[in-house]
Amino acid sequence: MKKKIVEATMAATMLLGTVLAQGVVANAEAVTPVVTAKPTAAVKPTASVKSTATPVPIMRDNLSKFGLKKEVDLPVTISAGGLTYTLEKLMFYDVKSKEAQSLMKMYGYSDRIYKTPTKYMVWTKLTIENKSSKVIQLSSNDLNPKWYLKVDGHNLLGPAPATKMLELNNKEALWDWVLKPGQKLSSYQMYGYTKDPKDISIYVNLGGELEEKYIVKAGE
Repeated sequence: MKKKIVEATMAATMLLGTVLAQGVVANAEAVTPVVTAKPTAAVKPTASVKSTATPVPIMRDNLSKFGLKKEVDLPVTISAGGLTYTLEKLMFYDVKSKEAQSLMKMYGYSDRIYKTPTKYMVWTKLTIENKSSKVIQLSSNDLNPKWYLKVDGHNLLGPAPATKMLELNNKEALWDWVLKPGQKLSSYQMYGYTKDPKDISIYVNLGGELEEKYIVKAGE
């Protein structure tokens, strides 16, 4: 009888201990903060690799084929009387070359400029800007040339672009043009020459003002 009482007492004690233990565990979970995992750092995108390729330089002239030493590199800018003229490109093409023939056909240029046969068609790119307070033009209202390309002391003559000469301020082959104050224009012009160049300059002559700048000086 005593043995049964002892066993019953032990069983009751063990059951009470189990319940108390479960209560302690439950309370511990209730008050212990749950440790949350730290968010993974955002992966930064890999920086793009900039191209290190060297830009191809713009070919602005072909004077080296004549063995000429330039005083200045193009573009060259000069100003007089409120007109700014920038020569950006200067190419001497043999009149029979594909480059010259293509331009002549496209814009209706003729190589019959001088009594002596034309040897080179001279292709130029230019930008002009009117910085004065009045209109500047080369048209039926004012036939005086405002700038010159001079080679070996001679102002080069330019053939008319037959396909574009009736268009004012044409941006492909310039003939007649009119610039209002503040207006700017980029275009192209063709000239002709009869021999290899040795001395090259450009000048603007307007309103009693003149500025000249040499690109190549003979003998230097």
